[in-house]
Amino acid sequence: MAELSGTKVIVIGGASGVGFAVAAAALAGGAEVVVGSSQAPRIQAAAEKLGHGATGRTVDVKDEGSVAAFFDVAGRFDHLVFTAGDWGHMFGPTRELDIDASKARMEVRFWGAARVAKHAMRHIASAGSITLTGGMLAHRPMRGAPLVTASANTTEGLAMGLARDLAPVRVNAVCLGLIMSEQVLAMGDAAISSFTVNLPLPRGGTVEEAAEAYLYLMRATYVTGQIVRVDGGGSLV
Repeated sequence: MAELSGTKVIVIGGASGVGFAVAAAALAGGAEVVVGSSQAPRIQAAAEKLGHGATGRTVDVKDEGSVAAFFDVAGRFDHLVFTAGDWGHMFGPTRELDIDASKARMEVRFWGAARVAKHAMRHIASAGSITLTGGMLAHRPMRGAPLVTASANTTEGLAMGLARDLAPVRVNAVCLGLIMSEQVLAMGDAAISSFTVNLPLPRGGTVEEAAEAYLYLMRATYVTGQIVRVDGGGSLV
């Protein structure tokens, strides 16, 4: 397993939640960290909270020019983690879906990831890695979430396709179950319990537990094109 000490790690979506936890863990492992997000105040606050060795820059993954400029300024780096994503719009029964509003979510989670991978390749080390973020609804669909299921599947497909196309750069994805991010905590205890009560590990995962999967994929130099599940055993029930 490769060490992170002396490497440079970029986390897009690193202002909060799992992305912030990944940034903090990489920093603790000795890496230099650059966090990116579309909201300048949140990025500034995240960089200050992370402390020495961390910097932040705004990037709008829906705008290819913004993505290109972000990587031009970031320069040479070793590992890229993409956790950016919009919430909302895609949930609901099929006959009530707002298709146009749902497209925005794909602009971030799928097309945003594709833009980031495209422009990252000009600066990433040949022994580097890219890790995308998907979700368990790709494998365990539920009523009222067909577009979320589709979105999660496109992320995993993109990771596998990029692994072939960008080799020897390694590309993988982390498939998250219910992780106790700020957005999930806002759902309330009853809603959270409805998702976790039947899990083999009957609770939500912490953002720090989720971050461990991303660190593994940065360090695991013979792993590419894989989907690592962090779901409390949700894929088993």
